[in-house]
Order: sequence, then structure tokens, then C-alpha cells
Amino acid sequence: MTAAVSTVALGRAICGDEWQATRREWLVADGLGGYASGTVAGEATRKYHGLLVAATDPPGRRVLLLAALDAELAIDGETIRLATHRWGDGTVDPKGYVHLERFELEDRVPTWSWAMCGVLLEQRVWMRHGEPTTLVQFTLRRGGPVRLRLKALTTHRSHHAPNPAPRPGPRVDRTDGGVRVVAHEGAAVLHLAVARTGGSGASAAWQPAEGALYRNIFLREEAARGYDATDAVHHAATIEIVLKPGQSFTVAASTTAVAPFAGDAELSVERARTTALLQQAEAMHGAIADPARRALVLAADPFLVRRNVSGGGTGTTVIAGYPWFEDWGRDAMISLPGLCLATGRIDEAASVLRLFAASLEQGMLPNRFPDEGGVPEFNTVDATLWFVEAVARTIAVANDPSLLPDLWPALESIVEWHQRGTRHGIGVDPADGLLRAGEPGVQLTWMDAKVGDWVVTPRIGKPVEIAGLWHNALCRMGEFARRLGADSSSYAAAAAKAAAGFARFWNPDRNCLFDVLDGPDGNDPSVRPNQVLAVALAHVPLDDARRRAVLARCEQALLTSHGLRTLAPDDPAYIGRYAGDQRSRDAAYHQGTVWPWPLASFVRAHLAVHGDAAAGRDLLCPLLLHLSDAGLGSTSEVFDGEAPHEPGGCPWQAWSVAAILESFHAIDAVESVRGG
Repeated sequence: MTAAVSTVALGRAICGDEWQATRREWLVADGLGGYASGTVAGEATRKYHGLLVAATDPPGRRVLLLAALDAELAIDGETIRLATHRWGDGTVDPKGYVHLERFELEDRVPTWSWAMCGVLLEQRVWMRHGEPTTLVQFTLRRGGPVRLRLKALTTHRSHHAPNPAPRPGPRVDRTDGGVRVVAHEGAAVLHLAVARTGGSGASAAWQPAEGALYRNIFLREEAARGYDATDAVHHAATIEIVLKPGQSFTVAASTTAVAPFAGDAELSVERARTTALLQQAEAMHGAIADPARRALVLAADPFLVRRNVSGGGTGTTVIAGYPWFEDWGRDAMISLPGLCLATGRIDEAASVLRLFAASLEQGMLPNRFPDEGGVPEFNTVDATLWFVEAVARTIAVANDPSLLPDLWPALESIVEWHQRGTRHGIGVDPADGLLRAGEPGVQLTWMDAKVGDWVVTPRIGKPVEIAGLWHNALCRMGEFARRLGADSSSYAAAAAKAAAGFARFWNPDRNCLFDVLDGPDGNDPSVRPNQVLAVALAHVPLDDARRRAVLARCEQALLTSHGLRTLAPDDPAYIGRYAGDQRSRDAAYHQGTVWPWPLASFVRAHLAVHGDAAAGRDLLCPLLLHLSDAGLGSTSEVFDGEAPHEPGGCPWQAWSVAAILESFHAIDAVESVRGG
């Protein structure tokens, strides 16, 4: 088995600085939508931070159960507290981060090393794949013996909603392997169990605590984002153990009873799975020696999760981002080539496509499956068109002859519904063959920010990327029909008309494309990255000279170190900082904020026009360096439009990770052709 590689390594300069150590976050996931996350310092700064957030109806209805295991060491009569908490009055107590010598991300396993009084204590956190179970392992690497005391801080609440005044303390019952914590009648049960490996010392058992309430915990990031920022947790149970040098001690936290287990064996299972994921990717690309690319392959994994399907069974879906997003149709289809095809996870790509195809209504894919359950939302014009492109890319590499025939009825219904008209004014304009979309109060494209009744960028009319995606989908349908031996002439005719209509997007005044045609106020000349999305598609109704012009204009106005701005800085509506409460953030979301995911389209278009693989790699370098910031080992959702382009939004975003993977895949293909 391949040894773990430290893809992120931080020393005392970061770990001992409270601001730096709390702006960097870690996350592990269980493949069901559940996760554990926190900061390097151990301080909870978000309502989503905790050691067990379980998806009680995978991948949704996520509940925080175990907030923390506060660790204390007794060394030569002195008690050293390793936890870090910030309280409502601004006090930080204890300050365990000052003892943190280093933090490493060993592939995707976060690892802390505390050094004090001649002692070096190591902690690792990971989750079982396919089970709502978190494992926390402590190993005494040097010094000792020491007495380790752990306090289990528990709660039972939606991960979206801090609870400053929880119910009375939980009921805590002893079990054969530990304790059972029940917050209230009908609540998900938290099971705590222990294993001991690496030495023979005395056994240890959980003891129910008095249930003391830790009040007024201050969540700094929630306050900065304009949300409720005060939480409380109960001290439910305590365990103490004496560790000798080389000994390990592992805690399991789960929503199901934990069978006897060995901590080292559990870690070996996790590392074997990591190795298997890397081997899948290497089967497609060759050996992956670069730690950054290795990290990206593993960064894709948390987003691919199981969804329960109505009527029974399960399928694979894509969590759009951690910690707060659900599975979104648009994000899933845009992310699929990077998350699945570029990592060799072809069967999972097919599963995603089948699951979403089964969810089609009136020729539309769901935009979002709500986290708390309920009816899927269909407010998207682009998700369905990206679905067609995802099908084309998947069948090109899948060894699954049944995939296209299985999806063909859904694909036909998509075109039929769009030609005759479906929800929200989506339909083909017979005058030019382009797809129109939109109605007041509804946001349909990926630029979908809405605050109350205010749709920030409504884009009603004929958005440029929708026109490009529609033409591309018709061309793809012709390819599918020919592959199946069906008549493709109607698709060819419709594609030709859409291509002729697309010529209307050329804006000679700016030497690029209009963002929207035929809107309520006419044609929109805003310079946005949507035109890059259109010109990067496999079938582009634009000649090479104009594609070059589009790339040049967007490179000058929109390209940054971390992706593309959503609006050119010389536009009066431009907002360069993404910060503040929800209204302030949503106002900036698509009015200048930088997004990494369109960079994949920029790289593909750049390769198609210029064929310069080295330049493509240069474009990705800053995002590789970002793997050591914010959501460690992953890529943020957005960045400020203005330098130094601070990260913001979701720290772990599916299509941001996918964009880099997809770009590397495209670059590899160009280099392979040249090498041949």
C-alpha cells in the first residue's frame, strides 16, 4: 500500500497564529453527504464545524451530533488543554493552538501534532466510507507516559442552525462498547465507542458526565456573514486513559451502534481506499507524482455521494459544496467531467447521469434537491443543456453500451420540450432558432443570486451561454442519433438555424459577444465570462478569428489568478469585494466576484485556439498554491474581484475542484497528441 503523502504541511508560524490557524479549515466526508470539519486551531468558527454531521436521509437532513472532543493532557501534575474556544465576550479560552507544532493533510486525513513538556501527541480524523461514522485517533509519539482526558461535547441540531439555548442535557446510557447519547425523544442517536491499538496498557471506558452546558460559543465566520453566531453544547461524557510512548487510542462516533474495532486497521482501510482512488486516476493519466495533482484527485471524492431514490435503491449524486450546499443539477453536470471522467470514475459518472435523467420533468433537470427534503426545484435553464454535454463526454469513454440507449428517451424529451416550450418561458424562438428563457422574479442561469424578490442578474431573454449550449446540444443529439441508427436530420436542421441565429451575438463595438440578446432593455453588452462558456464547447458557431477576439477581451478584463471575474471592472455595476451579510454578498456574487469554475472553459478554449499547453498549466498554478489555504486540499467557491483576491463562499466547492482536474485532463490530451 502506498504511504500517505502530506499534501499540506503547516508549521508553528501558521499553527501558532490564531487568525491564520482559524482561516484554514479541514473536512472529511462519509460518501453519504455527512462530514466532519473544523479549523486547524480547533476553534469552531462556523455553525457547520463539528466531528460528526450525519445525513439522516442521505444526502440530506444533516444534523450535527458531536461538536468536539476536548482533549486535556496531564503531564507531571500539570494539565494542558488542547482545545480552543472563542466566547461571546471575545475571550479565547483555552488556547490549545499555541501547543500545535504542525498540521498536515496526509492525503485527505488531517493530522495534528502537539508538542509540550517533552511530549509529542498526534491526532488524526477520518470517516468510514458509506457509514455515518467518524474516527479520531490519538498517538503518543514521544515522551510520557501521559494521562489523556477527552470531553465529548454534543448537540442535536440542523447543521444550518446554531442553537444558543438547547433543551436540557441529553440522556447518556452506558453500552457494551461505550455510551449512547440521546438528545431528546425522536432524535438521532449518537454512539461513542473506543478501541486501543499499539500497546497493551489498561482499558478505558466512557463515563456519563453531568451534562454541563457550554453557553455563548461565538462563531466568528457566521457573524461576519451576517448570521446568528452564538451556539451551545452539552458535556455528555468523559473518558480518561494513560498512554505510553507508541500507544494509540481511537474513538468512534456514529449514528449506529459500533461493533468492536481496531483503530489502526480502520486507518489502513481508509488509506487503502485512497490508494485505490489514485490508482483509478493513474490508469487514465499514468503515475501521479505531483502532490498537488494527487490532492486534487482526492479532493474530488467528498462530492460524489449516495442519494436514496424514490421507490427504493440508490444512485450517485454530486454535493455542490461543503459545508452548506446540497446536490444541484447544474453543478453536478458541470462538475461531472472533472470529478469523474478526469479521475477514472466512469461508472459513477454513468450513475449520476441515470439518477438525474430519472428526475426529469417537462424536459428539465432539477436545479436543487432541498437539504431538508421536499419537492425538487426546477428553476434552471442551463442544467439540462449541460446534462446533454455530460452524456456526450461520458459515452465517449464509458465501457457501457447500454448507457446511451437508456438515456435516449430522456434526451429526446429534452429537445421536444424545449422546442415547444416548458417552464419559466423557456423555449425556442422560431425567428432565429435560439433558446429564450426567463420571467420576472425567477433566476434561471448560473448567475442566480436572489435576495427576497430581488433577482440580482435576471438575464431574461437569450443568454449567450444558453444559446451556445442549445446549439451544442442539437449537434450532440445528431451524433447520438447517428450512433443509434436513428434519423438525425431534424437535429441538423435545428442546429444550422441556431448557428445562424448565434451570429447576432457579435458586438463589434467591444469586439466580443453580447451577454444577453432581446432582453427587456434590449441587448446587454456587459463583458462577462458567459461568452467563454459558449466558445469553449465542442460545437461552436463562431469562426476562429472571433473566438480569438473573445478570449483576448475576456483575458484582459476578466482573467485573474484564481479564475474569471463575473463582470468587467470598468462596468458601473462592478463590485470588487465579496463580503458582508447575505444581501451584500449576493449583490457582489455575479457582479465582479471571481469564480474558478469558468477557468476550465477558458483553458479549453485557449488550447483550441492557441494549442499552448504550457500556458494552460501556468493558468492553473495559483489555484494549486491555494490548496494550502481556506478549505485545505481543496478549492474555494469564489474569490474577491480585487487583488489580492481573498477566498470566500464555500471552502470546498465541487465545480472549482472539477475545473482544475478537467483543465489538466485537457492539457494532458494536447501534450499526448504532440508527443505522438
